[in-house]
Amino acid sequence: MKDKELLSCIFLLGGHDLEMLEIRNILERKNLKNEVDFYDRNLTWGAKLSSYKDCFDDDKTFVGIELIIDIDHPKKYIEIDHHNENSNNDSSIEQLASLLKIKLSKRQMLIAANDKGYIPAMQKLGAGKVEIERIRKADRKAQGAKPLDEKLAEKSIRENMQVENGITVVRSLTSFFSTITDRLFPFQKLLIYNETNYCYYGEGTDKFALHFHELVTAKNAWYGGGEDGFFGIRAEYTNVNEIIEIIK
Repeated sequence: MKDKELLSCIFLLGGHDLEMLEIRNILERKNLKNEVDFYDRNLTWGAKLSSYKDCFDDDKTFVGIELIIDIDHPKKYIEIDHHNENSNNDSSIEQLASLLKIKLSKRQMLIAANDKGYIPAMQKLGAGKVEIERIRKADRKAQGAKPLDEKLAEKSIRENMQVENGITVVRSLTSFFSTITDRLFPFQKLLIYNETNYCYYGEGTDKFALHFHELVTAKNAWYGGGEDGFFGIRAEYTNVNEIIEIIK
């Protein structure tokens, strides 16, 4: 995209995590130079394009970043995402950097690796334990996790964790499952659930995506991070026993 075309672009930001906040930082710096414009409505995971419907203008080009397309998108629309059917794409911040023709810093590359491939991806970039813990803590905070959620994660592990046939199962007392995964890493087969969602992490997550393909298409299930990444599904569509049987 040419520089003049960028001036007519409006970026629409998706659900907040560390990557999305860093994307906002990049766009804020560009905005101060009157190079781009953007909207950020402080959305959470599962953010939808319809949250920005009132902004649509056929004379502008919109770039939606990690937004579920639940309505007809604007006439000129560019999608940036790396989840579900887009899981083979670069991370969203890398796609943005390519669009803006900028180079990411070392920290931004770690943020990209974290969002795309979690702790193993950061380790591959040579990140040390302290760097990884700093990135993960910042990501949990960006997602909205509070000190109480951190305490509830510890209580969930202490009181609601069991291991069956090599599968670690945790009934979570917090909706922020990352507060649990970060404490249990490294793991091979981890299932975390509450009354709203189930999320499996580890070996064979790509097989879940195939098994629940229709629910993924309907945006009632989601996945990412490669074949050993994560798979999430709304609790109303499954149960603990079914998930465990699929893992087995």
